[in-house]
Amino acid sequence: MTYTVFLDRDGVINHDSDAYIKHPDEFHFIPKSPEAIALLSAGGFQVILITNQSAVGRGMISGRTLDAILKKMTHGVEQAGGRIKDIFFCPHTPDQGCDCRKPKPGMILQAVARHGIDLNKSLMVGDSAKDIECGKHAGCAKTILVKTGNGEKALAALTKKGIVPDFIAKDLYEAACWITANFSSGNMAS
Repeated sequence: MTYTVFLDRDGVINHDSDAYIKHPDEFHFIPKSPEAIALLSAGGFQVILITNQSAVGRGMISGRTLDAILKKMTHGVEQAGGRIKDIFFCPHTPDQGCDCRKPKPGMILQAVARHGIDLNKSLMVGDSAKDIECGKHAGCAKTILVKTGNGEKALAALTKKGIVPDFIAKDLYEAACWITANFSSGNMAS
């Protein structure tokens, strides 16, 4: 069975913004993130995006605009030779109490149901405490924190909660190198 890498978007693939990414022109890749996804794709991993997008629920952007931003992202990833198999996003605001907003595992569980994913062969990569908690709540075999985006702040928050990511990387490219070096042989026990 194929290994799955769940990726957060903002702060992992692209530069994050406190004002939200509200237009395709505001979407800018973090250096080497498209190449990181290409490395994962070449290693036989299926890559699935799991992202909170409350800007939709807040009325700051439309579903059509989010779609345009995601198309820009997938096009850039494909240009680098990578592939994102599927995209799951939560449009809800934190106060709506949905089951899909990270740190809840709803989006990962939706992906599992849709694609028959074995969580024992899955990894969650993110830059926030919510991402790592989501991966752990869902039952992902490994969680990886990247220090881009909110990574430094997340590490402090996770430490306070006694939660330890399985690996900490400076960016998505370093995370992809670690993943392909440790799991492409099918050994998830690393």
